[in-house]
Amino acid sequence: MKTIIHDFDPAVFEELFPETAQLTRLGTSEPPAVILSPMYPARPCIGCFGCWIKTPGSCVLPDSYQEMGKLLSKTSELILISRCCYGGYSPYVKNLLDRSIGYIQPFFRIIDGEMHHVMRHDNRMAITTHFYGDSITKLEQETANRLAKANAVNFGASGCTVHFYQTPEQIRGNMA
Repeated sequence: MKTIIHDFDPAVFEELFPETAQLTRLGTSEPPAVILSPMYPARPCIGCFGCWIKTPGSCVLPDSYQEMGKLLSKTSELILISRCCYGGYSPYVKNLLDRSIGYIQPFFRIIDGEMHHVMRHDNRMAITTHFYGDSITKLEQETANRLAKANAVNFGASGCTVHFYQTPEQIRGNMA
């Protein structure tokens, strides 16, 4: 299953990616894609680590993003679409990634000389990140690239690709 996290207004997403938006309306019990957007506001992560200690794998905040860890455990491809904000994700995308830390465990392992979390699930999803913005600097691009790749390693991803665009419309060709 694909999981798409984006920061567009839902109507803008549907206009830009009508075929992808249609995937969630097939009426199947297990849709081929789950699309998470600002249409469903997410409470901000409070950094309590309850998803690790109190309710392992599930966020303690009761909203529609409480089971992000479980959703990611079923995801074969995670697609992130985000405005590039100072070399990072937009606040909405960053918040959903923060709310997803229940996907991993609080314990650490060393990978290529770096410390990363131990996996809670055997899932090895591919991660593709699409950053957009009309004035992304070279330094912001380098920072965003390093961030996306570090997140992919931390999530135990099978692969990671990062793309940059000036406008959201340019992403359309790479969403096949």
